[in-house]
Amino acid sequence: MQRAVHAGWAWVQRTGSVTAEHPGRFRFGALGVHTRLAFPLGTVFGEPWIHLGAHCIVGEQVTLTAGLMPDLDLGAEPILRIGDGVVLGRGSHVIADTSVTIGSDCYFGPYVYVTSTNHSYDDPHEPIGKQWPRMEPVEIGPGCWIGTGAVILPGARIGRNVVVAAGAVVRGVVPDHAVVAGAPARVVRRWTPTEGWQPPLRTPAPVPIPDGVTPEELLALSELDEETVARLAQLDEEAAARLAELDAEG
Repeated sequence: MQRAVHAGWAWVQRTGSVTAEHPGRFRFGALGVHTRLAFPLGTVFGEPWIHLGAHCIVGEQVTLTAGLMPDLDLGAEPILRIGDGVVLGRGSHVIADTSVTIGSDCYFGPYVYVTSTNHSYDDPHEPIGKQWPRMEPVEIGPGCWIGTGAVILPGARIGRNVVVAAGAVVRGVVPDHAVVAGAPARVVRRWTPTEGWQPPLRTPAPVPIPDGVTPEELLALSELDEETVARLAQLDEEAAARLAELDAEG
């Protein structure tokens, strides 16, 4: 029974996801090729004013909204622009009552909150929820990594290739190639052409391909079957054992 439930849920997730080929009831202003919104979706409205680029991954329960409420006419221009290759982690919210732009190749962790609107409390005699909110555009440059639970407030201008630490609360301008953390977020590390990373990075950059190994060799390794891999491992063990014997003899 459990296996049947899991198989059924997997079918529901595949069928319920939103793509350009299968948009369902949604009519996005733009929905790029190979972009997928996972099912179940969060709240989605104002989609004619939402433009998503190609090759985006929008996780489960992600909220995307344009405008203060559904069924508003927001004019001719898009309100929420999301570039190519963007990943929005599970449970994230992007609230675009005015312009929000997310550059290409940005990666969001789970439960990130981006909003162009904040409550105002100017009138001490009026409930805060009944006062007209403040709105300012938000821009997130290309290539950024936004950590889990980060909050991006109205008026934020985040440069390119910026790291926003988990739980950070960002407002104002963040320069290119910076790392910000805290609430409110502050720059804790930055790269410049003249000085590199300051403070210096504590670990070397990861190497995707080991020295001396070509991409073609990696591709050939990926095509080996399990039997061949096991045989190669056995040969390595035999060679290591033989070397140990020689060391013991010599």
